[in-house]
Amino acid sequence: MTDLQQIPVSTIDGKEATLGDYAGSVLLVVNVASKCGLTPQYEQLEALYENRRDEGFAVLGFPANNFGAQEPGTEAEIAEFCSLTYSVDFPMFSKISVVGEDQHPLYAALTSAVPQAEGDPEAFRERLRGFGMTPNENPDVLWNFEKFLVGKDGTVARRFAPTMSPDDPAIAAAIDAELAKP
Repeated sequence: MTDLQQIPVSTIDGKEATLGDYAGSVLLVVNVASKCGLTPQYEQLEALYENRRDEGFAVLGFPANNFGAQEPGTEAEIAEFCSLTYSVDFPMFSKISVVGEDQHPLYAALTSAVPQAEGDPEAFRERLRGFGMTPNENPDVLWNFEKFLVGKDGTVARRFAPTMSPDDPAIAAAIDAELAKP
């Protein structure tokens, strides 16, 4: 298994980074998009980050254009949108691919660690089929705003469907459980 904390990523402003930069923190890794019906989740993600970051928690946003071309912008455009529209202060990273032949190694590791999301991904798949789309099946990321909870030790603890709101009590309880671990 790949050590998540060693996989190279880039911040949205082009600096080299890894999840290891957040070692000892509980992370919510989210593939985000600016032009998605779920984009308002940015507001809840930011509130969650603001409320919990002093406890050793961080939200990490990874823009991806894999679903309906809903993240077409450049890193600069994405950063500006997030800042101006949702006052995003949580760490954002360079645009990556979260599915397909060019899937980023981080997402290959996340999806192999926890191949199925909690929540009701099947209902969302049905919605997508209703729009004439062919949804991804497990273990692939289903859509924008799928969430992976990574424990302090860098292991993937849980995975939540895109339609699970960041303020869902199940997500809060999962974060609490991970923060409580030594």
